[in-house]
Formats: sequence, C-alpha cells, structure tokens
Amino acid sequence: MTETTMEDQVKESLMDVIDPELGIDIVNLGLIYKIDIIDGNCTITMTLTTMGCPLGDYLHDEIVDAAELVEGVNNVEINLVWEPAWDLDMASRFAKISLGIYDS
Repeated sequence: MTETTMEDQVKESLMDVIDPELGIDIVNLGLIYKIDIIDGNCTITMTLTTMGCPLGDYLHDEIVDAAELVEGVNNVEINLVWEPAWDLDMASRFAKISLGIYDS
C-alpha cells in the first residue's frame, strides 16, 4: 500500500471545496498550484479563475477549513498568486467534461 503524504491528504481534502459558480472542486479546476507543509504549517499556493473573483473570501475560508481537517495541520496560509494566470487548460479532464468541454 502506498503511503500518502500530508500534502496529498490536504489536496484530497481540498477536493471537497467546490467553486459555487462552476460546481467543480478547486483541485480539478487547476486552481491549486502547490502545497507545502513544514512543522504543521501548511502553505497553499493557488490562484483564482479571475482576478476580481467575488468568491475569494468564501473560498479562502473553505480552503482553510478543509486543510485543517488533515491531522497534523495546525496553521494554514494561502499564497494567492496571479502568475501563471489560470486558464481552462489547467483544469483536469474531469472538470472539462463536467463543463461540457470535450477534449480528445
């Protein structure tokens, strides 16, 4: 059996955070760029679909709550970045199919 890292556990927990406008989780949308955990301090580097996303505060709270569900995570910091800019190519195949965009 493969051992999962805390970072993997946080990523899995973040799959429960759904973008309410698109109805797809933020991991499959490709919004999570990196997860680092050192001594229980978790830093999540991510972006939003648009710079003026009105859901920023909502998503922040949901992300912190989801990450803190992972045993050993004591503190969560979100590093919101705009480079690289998000585009639909970053979304998983699952997300694209859910959005009605079929790729071969």
